[in-house]
Amino acid sequence: MFKKVLIANRGEIAVRILRACRETGIDTVAVFSEADRQALHVRLADEAYLLGPAPSRESYLRADKIIEVARKCGADAIHPGYGFLAEREDFAEACANAGITFIGPHPSAIAAMGDKMTARETVRKAGVPVVPGTEDVGNMSDDDLLSIAPQIGFPLLIKATAGGGGKGMREVKSLEEMPILLKSARREAESAFGDGNVYLEKLVEGARHIEIQIMADNFGNVIHLNERECSIQRRHQKLVEESPSPFLDDDLRQKMGEVAVKAAQSVNYVNAGTIEFLVDKDRNFYFLEMNTRLQVEHPITELVTGVDIVKEQIRIARGRPLQYKQEDIKINGAAMECRINAEDPFNGFMPSTGKITHTILPTGPGVRVDTGVYPGFEITPYYDPMISKLIVWAETRAATILRMRRALEEYRIVGVRTNIPFHQTLMDSHRFMGGQYDTRFVEERFAIHENKDPKMMEIAAVMATLVAHEETQRAAQFVQRNERDTSNWKWVGRWERMHR
Repeated sequence: MFKKVLIANRGEIAVRILRACRETGIDTVAVFSEADRQALHVRLADEAYLLGPAPSRESYLRADKIIEVARKCGADAIHPGYGFLAEREDFAEACANAGITFIGPHPSAIAAMGDKMTARETVRKAGVPVVPGTEDVGNMSDDDLLSIAPQIGFPLLIKATAGGGGKGMREVKSLEEMPILLKSARREAESAFGDGNVYLEKLVEGARHIEIQIMADNFGNVIHLNERECSIQRRHQKLVEESPSPFLDDDLRQKMGEVAVKAAQSVNYVNAGTIEFLVDKDRNFYFLEMNTRLQVEHPITELVTGVDIVKEQIRIARGRPLQYKQEDIKINGAAMECRINAEDPFNGFMPSTGKITHTILPTGPGVRVDTGVYPGFEITPYYDPMISKLIVWAETRAATILRMRRALEEYRIVGVRTNIPFHQTLMDSHRFMGGQYDTRFVEERFAIHENKDPKMMEIAAVMATLVAHEETQRAAQFVQRNERDTSNWKWVGRWERMHR
């Protein structure tokens, strides 16, 4: 049994893991950068320690500092969350060498599946179909990649071998533009993951992005928790996820689940992981990559299966067997997640920074909000702009969309611009409601327009003026102290007692 767990992350995922630990009776330790001194995960944890300056390379990516903190506070285990050090086998190895349990897969599995090139080679040998692309395993120079690209064919993708989340990924349409894109992809990958290695992959046009959640223990038991549909993306960043997928039927779902389990077994995988696939128009599916960590979108799987994935991760890391068998996993209803980001959907999704002055979170049946912010918290340019994840569940997909509309309408965030209007427009899209979309839907067949009604602009200006005037008046008011050093009510009371 773990007595104390250090959470090597920040934001909503740190809060999510912290709550799971608290429900399990485990003390929690937070780490933070100078920019996150007032963060919610710092406030909620039992202990908190400063890592360093705001840039992630000087704080959340400093494995040596995190392990030093874990030793100092006596943590039994470290949960990496997602991003940062979650898919670094050297960090998992360092935890083991320090006698600290890493809540995640073994270093060998991270090395095999966390590196996208090695993962492709591994699953190919296991008979799993892969997307055509670079075949060689290991670092390849820009010249090597430029010579191989015409053989793969355009359009293609440059992808970072480490990490995920669309970081270090570039779409290439011609050989002429490829050198510049290679440099920018390597630079972004190096900044995000500390590894600038990249590889090439054929762009499957009109494809759906489907992922299968798997869980595995130390006793050889491997199960899948069915699929998540992740095709609503912009620049390879997921925006909306849902489960089950409106595209899959029971037969294809079973086949993909079996292949995902087979891929995990090929590297003796342990703990939570996700096998990602591309599915073409003809329902042929190809292995894309494996994320050897907890996924951002894991809550929708939790809602439709009833499995608490984070608690199960902790159980497995403690050496316990899986609580579930494959026949126990059933799909109950439908769930959907909208990523609420601090960005302006009317201005090219430009990041929006500033202090959140007011929030109203949606509530009610089937509504869940995972967040790491609060009124007064400042959104900085140093980290991912995600404010929260709005997750809803209902008995059917249609009812889920209606519930998501209601929740988005209730959600209020003041102080920064958010992409809530984008999600509201998407929920009203007939193509989305019909499940007729792919990974290029948002960029090619979807548009959002700002309502610039002059009357509404005038009303907003009047309201802003009134609010500013009220705040000024309130600041100018003061109450003069009574000449006597106590209130009139107390004086009346004394007078009544004296004249009884």
